[in-house]
Amino acid sequence: MEIQPRENQEEGEKSPESKDLLTSRTASTLCISSRSESGWSAPPLNKWDVYHKPVIVLSVGGAVFLFGVAITSLTCLTMDKNTTMAANTTTKNPTKEIFKLCGPAFLSLGLMLLVCGLVWIPIIRKKLRQKQKYHILQSIKSFFLNR
Repeated sequence: MEIQPRENQEEGEKSPESKDLLTSRTASTLCISSRSESGWSAPPLNKWDVYHKPVIVLSVGGAVFLFGVAITSLTCLTMDKNTTMAANTTTKNPTKEIFKLCGPAFLSLGLMLLVCGLVWIPIIRKKLRQKQKYHILQSIKSFFLNR
């Protein structure tokens, strides 16, 4: 830990947050003035604001997965034709080798993004339910404390 100079300590003591915490004498105002409270008291958002990130991950994952399916199927179809025609030749085309490797890579990447998006949606739903429970408990708590 660093020892702050005397001037910095006095400035920290005069900050508006420290004055608010020092002047409050009830436990309920300490909860309200906490930094994490701003995330809980945000106005309700529409569904697109809540689910836009998982939807984007799902759509990108689906597109990459379908691209991987297309590349893999094309390389498999062309590989069968080329192996029967070129059984006597031993030279390999490097572009075909790249497509052979890229197809399964796109398949796995797309599937991974699809699964991440599908798992992300229930996590967001659970967090939204927890926020609703928190708001209900806070309203009950404030109702009984203000009497």
